[in-house]
Amino acid sequence: MSLHSFRGGTGKSNVVASLAYLKAAAGKRVAVLDTDLQSPGIHVPFGLEDERVIHTLSDFCLGLCKIEEAAYDLTAPLDLESSAGRLFLLPSSMKLDHISKLIAEGYDASELNAKIRELIDVLELDYLLIDTHPGLNRETMMTLPIADRVLLMCRPDSQDLHGAEVVFEVAKRLRVPRVELLANKVPEDRREEFEAELVERFDVDVIGVLPLSEDVSRLGSRGIFSRLFPSHPVTDELRRIASSLQAERGHD
Repeated sequence: MSLHSFRGGTGKSNVVASLAYLKAAAGKRVAVLDTDLQSPGIHVPFGLEDERVIHTLSDFCLGLCKIEEAAYDLTAPLDLESSAGRLFLLPSSMKLDHISKLIAEGYDASELNAKIRELIDVLELDYLLIDTHPGLNRETMMTLPIADRVLLMCRPDSQDLHGAEVVFEVAKRLRVPRVELLANKVPEDRREEFEAELVERFDVDVIGVLPLSEDVSRLGSRGIFSRLFPSHPVTDELRRIASSLQAERGHD
């Protein structure tokens, strides 16, 4: 499953982290893949320390390691041992030379897609969540079709909505099997109105509507929101979304 947005700032990476944590806490084997090679950052809410990182997804794309060598088991650091689940993170590199080289030279997206499918079997995953680079570029269009399901995130913002329409049309042309909308940062008094607008405008399911929250802003990616605020209204909605993401192993 991929989470994608046309613009940055939608809160996509934080939502990915929370959904992954909730699925692992529910006993599933989950991995998160940071394919935002140009501006990575999902390792931050997961608290993956730089000194622990030896290889990254960027290294794999540069031919420097196997993809499974970039997978870090965060089950123990996130206190998930009591669940039957496991949580793995495949971060991308924050090193300027890696980012510059990938931007300048690109990488073999078809090879990455093939190895992602192998990774599902190697780690015996129930869920693979892909955090994509915002917008549309060659790599994004190569990565989107690998997912059986794409959650397209947007805010109640005119630019977001116009961009989402573009991504939605691209996803249809790429024959992505399932595209759903996930609204974020929605004022409570606009929830019903905005959800109705999305359904009418896109004619697809709205899997969830996350409320605008000062607590989320205050946290500022310094941890996984659903872990730190288990009883919060935002976490309640995230938990409902996570529960709806049912899939057989290797299919999402």
